[in-house]
Amino acid sequence: MIERKKTEDDAARIASLKPFRLVKFFSYSGLAVFLLFTLVLSWIISNHAKKVLLERSEAYAFVVAENLSHQVFQQFVLPTVVRYGKIALRKPEQHARLDAVVRNATHGMRVQAVTIFDSKENIISYSTIASRIGRTGEGGIEYRKALAGENNSIVRSTGSLLNLLPGARPISSQLSTFIPFRQYQANNQRGNIIMGVIEVDQDLSEDVVAITKLQGSIILTSMLIMSALFAVLGFIVARADRIIDARAEERRRLEQQLNQSQRLATLGKMVASVSHEIKNPLGIVRSTADILGKRLKSVAPGNEHLAEIIVEETGRLDGIVREFLDFARPQEPKLVQASVNDIFSKLFTFMEQELERQEIVLKSSLSRDMPQIPLDQGLVYRACLNILVNSVQAMPEGGTLTVETRYDKATRMAIFTVTDTGEGMSLEKQGHIFTPFYTDKNRGTGLGLAIAKNIVDSHQGTISVDSKEGEGTTFTIALPAG
Repeated sequence: MIERKKTEDDAARIASLKPFRLVKFFSYSGLAVFLLFTLVLSWIISNHAKKVLLERSEAYAFVVAENLSHQVFQQFVLPTVVRYGKIALRKPEQHARLDAVVRNATHGMRVQAVTIFDSKENIISYSTIASRIGRTGEGGIEYRKALAGENNSIVRSTGSLLNLLPGARPISSQLSTFIPFRQYQANNQRGNIIMGVIEVDQDLSEDVVAITKLQGSIILTSMLIMSALFAVLGFIVARADRIIDARAEERRRLEQQLNQSQRLATLGKMVASVSHEIKNPLGIVRSTADILGKRLKSVAPGNEHLAEIIVEETGRLDGIVREFLDFARPQEPKLVQASVNDIFSKLFTFMEQELERQEIVLKSSLSRDMPQIPLDQGLVYRACLNILVNSVQAMPEGGTLTVETRYDKATRMAIFTVTDTGEGMSLEKQGHIFTPFYTDKNRGTGLGLAIAKNIVDSHQGTISVDSKEGEGTTFTIALPAG
């Protein structure tokens, strides 16, 4: 039965957590999707930026190359042919003239290098990079396309986001544009004769680095935002988990209290019914014992103590029955302004002889600043009496009983403690000390402290116990001052 109840509680707790687990799942999934979407978006943006950059750079290179082609033909080819009869770039004066024309035509433009290939052989006839002059076979498919009359370009790039890290190789990007070097007619119209191929190289490294940095900034910003969102969400989830656990624990506690209340209510009805049936016959037995004692005194002197035993035991049973009735039918407190110190003063007077008989030393420290608080004097007197009696019973060989009262202004609570130097109790016993009918004494009902707790609870107060085996026990009661 206990195992089944535990299973039902666990199932109820899991069921209550399912909606929240779905919320956590969708929240984390949403953030992950958003981060992935941001990364994809940054990649698309950077690629589009690179594409636009290349298209514009290519268009610019075509314009520069066409202008260069025209300038070389007009300012170098024609004058050289007229003067020398043929073009021979091996001659220093012709090479110097071509170099001057090329550099003047590309001055101030974003051109890294200019190379001119021969049309008959795949050989570099001229280049602004002197070391390339005379090389053969360097014209690839782009060279052949240009010989066929097609303008084309190729991009040579190295590096990625990782190259932005300190110590990494720098990012490089070069756009090489190839156009046919045509012969122009007298009216400056391009002819069909291709005299060679012009290659114009542009260094796009700075632009590509800027775009790569933009991509890195987008990714880094997205990750920082996602990290912040994950941190906030994690905090919210952790707090929500604690709240849900606290509510689940509170619900279990309330269910336990409800079950306990139902059991106690059923037990109370049974106790009240049985006590009522016992009380009347018990009264008759005691009255009869009184009469019998008087008659034995005159008829059979020396045997009247038998009747006294009956009276004494019926008195003890009557006290037990009253305890049962007090527990089964707790009285509603009638609150009036009263002093806790006055209640303890009456208790000290009442228990003075018992304390002397048990060789118990009483130490009291009743606060003079204790205000009058709303309470039912009779009920609180009964609760404190039960606690004092319990402390006295814990010191069968004598000891010290300490009673203190004080007022806590911060919480507006009247607090009083009862401390004994008795046997003390284990943690397990402390957990059951206020349970009805729980007792480890040979005599007693185990209702004294349970009744005391009911009285304190009816005053909206709290009662607690702190004990160590072999050292003693302290009861603390706190009642609101209104």
